[in-house]
Amino acid sequence: MASTADLRNGIFIRFNGELHVVEEFMHRTPGNLRAFYQVKMRNVRHGRIIENRFRSGEEIELVRVERKQFQYLFHDGQSYNFMDQETYDQIPVDEVLLGDGAKYLKESCVVEIMFDGATPVGAELPMNVELAVTETTPGVRGDTATSGTKPAVVETGASVNVPLFINEGDVIRVDTRTGAYLERVKK
Repeated sequence: MASTADLRNGIFIRFNGELHVVEEFMHRTPGNLRAFYQVKMRNVRHGRIIENRFRSGEEIELVRVERKQFQYLFHDGQSYNFMDQETYDQIPVDEVLLGDGAKYLKESCVVEIMFDGATPVGAELPMNVELAVTETTPGVRGDTATSGTKPAVVETGASVNVPLFINEGDVIRVDTRTGAYLERVKK
């Protein structure tokens, strides 16, 4: 067993019999009261975020998770399917574990999936991906002078706001955490 002094962002703990990942924690020492840790954590199964106070020095149950590299294959409508790069085994992963960044995944993209035993409990997507623009309004000469944006549909079907000078067929870099346009890729 570990204590609250071992709390870090991103670690997995078992709380009330369920697996949670720590999103934020803060050590507080109010005036004449005892110190405590205010912890915001996300339930791995439901995705709900809860907050709890732990007394300073209280025991918590840390859970070790195994991290493995998987290659994204396809989306079958219900789950995203990945292939283990070592054993070539295929596993389905729920969209809840991947988060909003799942809509920017394209085939053959490498994702790090975390396991508690044989159950996937989380995934770490690449920070950014390069996607081709398949649909957008055409750019007009002189559009580079303003800082306006327009919607564009990328090859995965997701919509991204891009600068006015981006045209169909251009390859852009997109941040998978926020869905924001980063830059145009020259190829």
